[in-house]
Amino acid sequence: MATLAKRQMGSTGIEVSVLGLGTVKLGRDQEVKYPTGFTIPNDNEVRDLLALSQELGINFIDTAPAYGNSEERLGQLMTNPNDWVIMTKVGEIFENGKSSFDFSAEHTRMSVERSLKRLKRDSLDMVLVHSNGDDMHIINNEGALEELERLKQKGLIQSYGMSTKTVEGGMWIVENTDVVMATLNLSDDHDLPVIKRAHELNTGVIIKKGLQSGHADKSAGGSGVDEAFKYVFSHDGVSSMIVGTINQIHLKQNVEVVNRVCRQD
Repeated sequence: MATLAKRQMGSTGIEVSVLGLGTVKLGRDQEVKYPTGFTIPNDNEVRDLLALSQELGINFIDTAPAYGNSEERLGQLMTNPNDWVIMTKVGEIFENGKSSFDFSAEHTRMSVERSLKRLKRDSLDMVLVHSNGDDMHIINNEGALEELERLKQKGLIQSYGMSTKTVEGGMWIVENTDVVMATLNLSDDHDLPVIKRAHELNTGVIIKKGLQSGHADKSAGGSGVDEAFKYVFSHDGVSSMIVGTINQIHLKQNVEVVNRVCRQD
């Protein structure tokens, strides 16, 4: 099987595989929106999933403190954390089955320092603000983005941005930071202006919900995985798309589809 193509993450100098491995299912099985339930994989299953991902050419991992103990498990189970491009987040806290949010500078700094320890890294490749949906309030009234800029200047992170929920917030992020995480799938194209603007400015774009949290599959009533990938990668400016599978067969199939439909650089 051919390995995945890699693309530049905007102007950051970071090169990522066109598919990134989402890891919410490594640490959290509450309050998730997948069409079927799942069992959190054991340590050996996680090691096998990470090894397969590397074999397929995936070098990009998406995690977050809100993903249960995903960060801790990755730090423990990755053979060499520095072999990966790691993206984590700040702002959302998931405890006792519920999410809460803190976008203060103090919490942002604490969260990054904690993620560095958990992931056993001296520096994080990408850190995104995990928006609660009120993007512009976070941008205009909270200290998270300013603190991420300070942490970047100190070398503790290499790039930063936001996982946005609104077009207005997404546009601000692509014009003022390094990377945006935007939604794009066959049933939701509201972020297309954000992706277009990011392409114009050479800002990194990571796609979330490209498979509609599993609902793109025909068995879940969607139009099919092939069509979903084809649609996402037909848009200029997309650096990478996150897929959150823990099923090795699905991961291999996803890579096969992307190698078939993704325009090669």
